Amino acid sequence: MKAVILAAGEGNRLRPLTERRPKPMLPVGNRPVLEHVLEAVVDAGIQEIVFVVGYERNRIQTHFGDGDDWGVEIEYAVQDTQLGTGHAVLQAEEFVSDSFVVLNGDRVIDDSLVSVVVDRVRTGESPVVSVTRVDNARNYGVVELDGDLVHAIYEKPGVGGSRSDVINAGVYGFEQGIFDEIRDTETSPSGELELTSTLDTMARDGGVGAVRYGDYWLDISYLWDLLSVNAAVVSQVGERATGERIPNQSVAADSAQVAESATVQPRVALGENVSVGPNAVVSNAVVLPDATIEAGTVVKDCIVGENATIGPNSTVVGGNARVVVEDEVHRDVRLGGVIGDNAVLGGGVVLDPGTVVGNHARVASSVSVSDRVPSGAEVRRG
Repeated sequence: MKAVILAAGEGNRLRPLTERRPKPMLPVGNRPVLEHVLEAVVDAGIQEIVFVVGYERNRIQTHFGDGDDWGVEIEYAVQDTQLGTGHAVLQAEEFVSDSFVVLNGDRVIDDSLVSVVVDRVRTGESPVVSVTRVDNARNYGVVELDGDLVHAIYEKPGVGGSRSDVINAGVYGFEQGIFDEIRDTETSPSGELELTSTLDTMARDGGVGAVRYGDYWLDISYLWDLLSVNAAVVSQVGERATGERIPNQSVAADSAQVAESATVQPRVALGENVSVGPNAVVSNAVVLPDATIEAGTVVKDCIVGENATIGPNSTVVGGNARVVVEDEVHRDVRLGGVIGDNAVLGGGVVLDPGTVVGNHARVASSVSVSDRVPSGAEVRRG
């Protein structure tokens, strides 16, 4: 049996981090999200994988290659234009000739879920959809159940939609007939062909089984999700923490340099060649490779982009914030700030909670910043 992993999406809600990398390549625990997904598939006993790639696909193909490092065979189907999850699955049709499983490439799960879906399909049940319960169901594909069958699927119903707290967990089991079912599905008003629309039609005819799942399920939809998912992942590594100054529930690459007087608190991931200067404090943070946090700087609840620099005695305040994403207001989300790739903050800069500094932006010394700074912009005093 093959696994088809959907990894073509861009992730607009995660900008500026996705301006130059695909969403599944965002790091948690110092490894791309997609690598965690691949390992769940491998641990479930699947050795043939098809990645459906599209946006910035070279970054995925360069990292994973032919799969030899994981002891598996990886092939690549290309979705040149992102026209929905159903359209993405269709791109893998020529690569599969039997039953198969499909996974989203941006959700961290336990291999046990993949194993159960595989077993259900091998015993002749298809299609099957994995489901789980969450608090904020309206942000996902909400599923209504009728016993062990899916009764209906609503894609992000929003306020006033379905009251179910059960959602689509993003692991599916299919036979070859799913491709014709997808082709027979009407496209959405935005021109996309959604897998959930196909499954909703099939469910209303009583033909979709549900696989209930209540274990490890971590989704990254917004910038602050990257922090919470990273915290959950690094909390599992404990004894693998690197160096005396890196506590349990944090990780650091071997090449990361942390000054003796610096403090690294739990829920931190320091990437390759990261430098943390004397008397700096880092807490609940994802710091991408080659970033520099200079002396006396305090970084809390923050994502620091690749090759970014935070000048001495600067402060990312941390705490809960109000953040606007695609005209939607999110309140009381824990996000101190985001500093984009190659951005430079001078000395004594203060970032208010929820501040997002774009890629290649520059903030002059002793400036306080709030809200969003566009990529490439320069912020000065006065």
